[in-house]
Amino acid sequence: MKTLSFGLLVSLVIAGSTGGRAQVQNEKWPTRAVKHPVPSVQDTESAAEKDARMKWFREARFGMFIHWGLYAIPAGKWNGQDVPGIGEWIMNRASIPVADYKALDTKFNPTQFDAHAVVALAKAAGMKYIVITTKHHDGFAMYDSKVDPFNIVNATPYHKDPIRALAEEAQKQGIKFGFYYSQYQDWTAPGGAAYKTGDHKPPTYHWDPAQNGDFATYLHTKAIPQLKELLTNYGTSPAIIWFDTPYESGYRSTDNPDLDKAHGMTPEWAGEIVQLLNSRKDLIWNNRLGGGYPGDTETPEQYIPAQGYPGRDWESCMTINDTWGYKSSDHNFKSTETLLRNLIDIASKGGNYLLNIGPDAMGNVPSEEVQHLEAIGKWMDVNGESVYATKATLFGPEAGSVSKTEMGKDGKPKFVPEWKWRSTTKGDKVYVHLFEWPNGTLHLDKVPRSVTGAYLLADPSQKALKVSQKGQTVEVSLPAKALDPIATVVVLKTR
Repeated sequence: MKTLSFGLLVSLVIAGSTGGRAQVQNEKWPTRAVKHPVPSVQDTESAAEKDARMKWFREARFGMFIHWGLYAIPAGKWNGQDVPGIGEWIMNRASIPVADYKALDTKFNPTQFDAHAVVALAKAAGMKYIVITTKHHDGFAMYDSKVDPFNIVNATPYHKDPIRALAEEAQKQGIKFGFYYSQYQDWTAPGGAAYKTGDHKPPTYHWDPAQNGDFATYLHTKAIPQLKELLTNYGTSPAIIWFDTPYESGYRSTDNPDLDKAHGMTPEWAGEIVQLLNSRKDLIWNNRLGGGYPGDTETPEQYIPAQGYPGRDWESCMTINDTWGYKSSDHNFKSTETLLRNLIDIASKGGNYLLNIGPDAMGNVPSEEVQHLEAIGKWMDVNGESVYATKATLFGPEAGSVSKTEMGKDGKPKFVPEWKWRSTTKGDKVYVHLFEWPNGTLHLDKVPRSVTGAYLLADPSQKALKVSQKGQTVEVSLPAKALDPIATVVVLKTR
């Protein structure tokens, strides 16, 4: 990838997904064929070592993203006015002065936050890991930082560390726990970077003189020391570090055409962070560090790529409604059907689904989000076998096809999805997730295995279904009605 492009990829955009974004929607994070100044674990490990390190992530398939911070207090409003866009970007979108935004910390007292309940909710939904914002772009640390006093323990009446509470609960309940950290953007620390919004002026796109300073100083006195705290103070956590919004020096973007290399994440600066990451040999980190480091995972945001990322581990991060951080006016929640079919679609392409919740200022998870996650969990209790530790489909055309006549926004042929069925596989089984119930018979072309039997995964008795196979064509006789209105899973036993 030679340039930093913010255009849409040729991708499968899920019905019901929105333009809300935590970072920059559908971005292509650039990586370069450079000699890294500090070799990363990805540069030095063997294929077998990588497989062992990535094993739990590849088996998990479903995780919880949590965006939570001071932005939950205004909840989308400033000075009585609705602020367009997503909740956690309110400081940037409303051009809130640093002093005014920091003053929110005296009002942040989330006494209803319950770490046990949050982890239990993730577990009830069938999620296998959690990633939470330890510091978003507003610069506020949601943990006990000795590096900077602008944090939940020192600056608020709450005086507790929710990250520690969640880390301890995650370990007790058997959930992997990871940290999101905004290493590049920081709107309250002098020298921290900012993305362009409205009339914010280049080259820094700051809107308050209090933000001005030297980026290298910010990086060395705040970001890197805080990352060291996060990597050393929370026991076995983090399992994942989730970086965000790097500007790669030497690149231009349509959003930030005036940024030069002095304001980008250089390979040398990124290499200093990599030195910390290398201290945790089991750590997984994403492709948003910057400096030419590809990390472990691709991170499509608010969409599902048409064919996944063959040969790369990947994770679609998506919202339940239109925002990541809590916004009181946003009730545009996706249906359980959409969320569950997203999960199945992602798993069928070999990826993970990182689904976001946004607690409010008191620490409560919105009831609609709880209801949707619990509903997904009920399906997963019965059918999770067809998602966890599976590999991508043996078929492919069921996801849709590239149009011969329609063009997408990127000028390339448009991918047109189909929503009749999806498939995953493992060992001696092929799972077929039926969204539309066939009239009596499931017909499959080009099955590359011998099928020895079939049954419905939701059938406790696993009653055998009649199967016939001629060459690679397979037909399975089905009962008159689906067992589940969202997705009924047919299991093919194979050899």
